[in-house]
Amino acid sequence: MKQHLAVSAIGNDRPGMVHELTRVISDCGGNIAESRMAALGSEFAMLLLVSGNWHTLARIESELARLAETAALSVHVKRTEPRAARADMLPYSVDIVSLDQTGIVAGLSGFFASRGIDICEVSTRSYAAAHTGAPMFAVQIVINVPGKLHVAQLREEFMDFCDSLNLDAILEPVKS
Repeated sequence: MKQHLAVSAIGNDRPGMVHELTRVISDCGGNIAESRMAALGSEFAMLLLVSGNWHTLARIESELARLAETAALSVHVKRTEPRAARADMLPYSVDIVSLDQTGIVAGLSGFFASRGIDICEVSTRSYAAAHTGAPMFAVQIVINVPGKLHVAQLREEFMDFCDSLNLDAILEPVKS
């Protein structure tokens, strides 16, 4: 019977870190079903959804604990279930670009939460604008909009919200 394990790991960014962690999973017979990995400052962070039978996941938990000690990693594991498909939700993509300012992600997440909209993924980055060097901020979000919400009204409210914060925004259906 297939079971699932959510794994988060963070450690100093160095060559071979991804290989060490994924090798442990593979050597124990686990399968990486989903993953997100990124350099964050001088750290490297990984989020993985691993599947396998009960014995496989128990071995992975044990071996990752051992790896955490020897490789100076912070590893957290938690048994979980795969995310159930939601037929009553419509997937939308949100892209935001603006001058960097405090509270953008908190504001966006508050806007969606107050309307019962599920956030599935968030990716952000800071960068210097071409030519001027101004500090910029970009956000990409995937949301699930309840089918009962009127999308045109949501889009209008969202664009008004973004205008009030001087955010350049796009809200469009996710294309398969």
